[in-house]
Order: sequence, then structure tokens, then C-alpha cells
Amino acid sequence: MEEDMQEDMQEECQPLRQDLSCPVCQGIFQDPVLLPCTHSFCRECLQRSFQFNKKCPVCRDAFEEGQAISNRALSRTCETFLKQSNWHPKRVRRNEDTCNLHLKPLELYCEKDEEPVCVDCVSLHSSHRLYSLRDGASVCKRELGYKVQIFEKKVESYKKCTRKLSNSVEYIKYQAGQAEKQIKVEFERLHKLLLTEEALRLKALADEEEQKIASIQELIESTNEDIMALNKLSETLKKEMGNEDLPLLRNFQKLKRNTQWTRQEPCFLDDSLLNMGNHVGALSFNIWKNMQAHVKYYPVMLDPNTASPWLFLNPDLSSVKESSERLTVPDNPERFDPCVFVLGAEGYRSGKHRWDVIVGDNPKWIVGVCKESVPRKKKFTVSTNRGVWSMGLSKGLYTVSTQERTEVQVQQRPERIRIKLNMDKGEVSFWDGGTSKHLVTLTHKFDEKMYPMFGPGLFTTPMILAPGKIAVHTS
Repeated sequence: MEEDMQEDMQEECQPLRQDLSCPVCQGIFQDPVLLPCTHSFCRECLQRSFQFNKKCPVCRDAFEEGQAISNRALSRTCETFLKQSNWHPKRVRRNEDTCNLHLKPLELYCEKDEEPVCVDCVSLHSSHRLYSLRDGASVCKRELGYKVQIFEKKVESYKKCTRKLSNSVEYIKYQAGQAEKQIKVEFERLHKLLLTEEALRLKALADEEEQKIASIQELIESTNEDIMALNKLSETLKKEMGNEDLPLLRNFQKLKRNTQWTRQEPCFLDDSLLNMGNHVGALSFNIWKNMQAHVKYYPVMLDPNTASPWLFLNPDLSSVKESSERLTVPDNPERFDPCVFVLGAEGYRSGKHRWDVIVGDNPKWIVGVCKESVPRKKKFTVSTNRGVWSMGLSKGLYTVSTQERTEVQVQQRPERIRIKLNMDKGEVSFWDGGTSKHLVTLTHKFDEKMYPMFGPGLFTTPMILAPGKIAVHTS
């Protein structure tokens, strides 16, 4: 009789028990929490579900982890129900191969949500493409295979960059050798009167060589580490792709997150090569105090790190001409290629500056100034719109680099062009250096560092920087 009454009571409580059951574990709520979509779940069940999908297990609305709040009213109701009904159901143990919501085997794969689902989940994924586990695994393997290909291509790209960096180390050593040779020639010409100064300059050269090589070596090591990391990621993906379909699908999202690659590809750093102008540019001027009759001063020196591979600079960086063959030089960011230009070693932000360029009888040339940001790795039209203020000769016509290439009338052919740059007034003017006759003036409010610019054309006659006058003032 008592057993019959207890069974009747449990049958009467059945509808209420269903209302107080968690949709995930099918047991009476334990520490229930409420989502913004108004659905409630056991806190532990929701946390477990959140690890696989950031959506409500019932209505599929997305939510953030901190949005779930304690449902105290429901918690108290469940406690009261358990006390009054003397109901002690066993909580259903969820198998990892079953659906969190319906506790049925995972037999399908949702392409949009990238997760395995059961047959009862079909209504919740009505607008999504569903695959069998086998076909879903093939889709995931195909996508992971693409990532493997990308990583393998990156490895090859990184290896290629490493070879370039290694070559640049040799070039820096070559630069150091050339600079050392020039330094020694200068000091020998001065009859070894300044051996102390020579030692100091060689030390500065060796220090910068060591510093620049160390920087390149560090980048090489970093690149090699990236190669190892990419290989490791590729091997991890290949290993995971060999797993059974369901474990692969279940681990797919985590696998994608753990194999993201966000590092930048290695590249040349700015100012990665030796500052040759600092070591051999205007070297004699820097030691002129007691040797004025034996030195030359150049207001501007050429920067070989910016020179086109088709240009040859003389050892003291005071002249430039066409190279008979393309030189083997690093493709550093400062270098012009394919345009055939070279910049001065020093840029200007203020003050007045003047230098003369001997163009001789060259039939084509360009001289002037340009912004530091002028394009280096692509062809461009020389004009003020591109950040170049210059004068040039081509096809017998003298022109300046305005938007429409204005012609300049010249009475006699100048063999020496004088450039005057006034940064404070925003003027750059061109003169016949032989007759000191003004040719043309261009104006602009210069808003960045400006560099002397030289385009000698592809001719064997060199474009030469004229030495300046030396005046000594003491007080």
C-alpha cells in the first residue's frame, strides 16, 4: 500500500520533475544558472558545454562566459522539490561520444559550427550543411592539409630569406674590407702622420661590422627558430590528421587555434648595412686640421647602400657611373631597384646646404633632392608629386620635375650643376656652377627629411661630386 502511494506520488511529480531537469544532464538542476536567452542549466553542465561551443545548448544563441547568472529562485525550487518528494534520481553519466544536449551518439558533423552533432540536433542546424563523420573528417583533413601546404611554403620562404641574410653577412664583410682598404690608402697618402686617427677609425669600423653582423645573425637565428616552429606545427597537424575521425573532429577547433601563425615574415631591417659614408665619406676632411693642403672636402657624399645595382661608385664615394654588369648587392630596403638612382649619405631637416655636381658631357642625367620616403622598389615618374625636386637633361632638353615637366631655357650647356637647398624657406634652386648663373628655383614646404639625389644615366662618363672650399676659422 505504501509502495503504491509512493509510485502514485512519483507519477504526479513527473511533470514538475521534467520542468526542474537540466536539458544537458537530464537530472534535477544543481546550482542552476540563467543565460540571457532565458534557458537554465546546471553550472557544471554549462561550463562543460562552453568548452566545446560558446552557444546555448538549446536555442544556439551565442553568449559570453560571464553572462550566466545564478538562478536562485530555481535553485530553491529544486531543493524544495527534492525534500518534499524524497526524489533521489541518479544523474545520467554523459559519454564523451554522445551529444551534450540529447545524450545520443554523435553521428553527424556540422560544417558551419565545426562540431559533431547527433540526429536530434538536426532541427537546430536546419540551415547548416551536415556531413557523416567520415565525410566531415575528410572536410577537416582537407582544410588542415591546406594549412600544412601553407606552412611548408613558409618554410621554403624562410629558408630563402635565411640564405639572403647569410649573403648579406658576406657583403658586410666585403664592405668592411673595402672601407678598410680605403682608410689605409688615405692614411698611407698622408705618410702615416695620423696613425692614431687611423686606429680609431678602424676600431669604429670593426665595432659597427660586429654590431651589424650580430644583428643579422640574431635575425637568422630567429628565422631558424621560426622554421623549426613551422615544421613542428606541420608535424603536429599531420599527426592529428592520422587520428580517428571523431577524435579529430572533436579536437578540430582547438587544433586550429593552437596552430595559428601570426608572426611576421623575416625581412631586412632598416639601416642593416654598414654606414659607409660614416667610415670613408669625407674621410680626409675629418682629419684636416694639420693637413689642409692634402685633403679634400665634399659637402655631399654618396651612400652606396642606396645605389642601384647598375651603378658603380668609386672607393671614396665621390663619383658614380654606369656599371657594365649588374652588381651583386643585398636587396636592402634603402636601395633603389629598378630605378637607377643613388642618394647622398646625409639627409637634411633644416638649414642651408649647397653642393656642385660635375655632369660633363653626359647626354642624360638627373640631380636634385627627394623625400626620405621616395619609392625605392618600384618604377616611378620623377616629379614633385612623387617627392622629387630635380633638374635633368634628356633628349637635348633641360627640364625640372614639376607635375608637367617644365622646360628650362639654357643659353650654353652647363658642365657643372650647383644645387642650393634652403630647408627653412622651402626652396631648392639650380645654378650653372661654371658661370654661377641662376637657372630655376622650385618651392615647397618640406615636411620630412630631404636627401640629395643623383641619376647619372647609363653612361660610362662618371657624375662627379665637386670638392668644396675649405676655410679655417679659429677663435
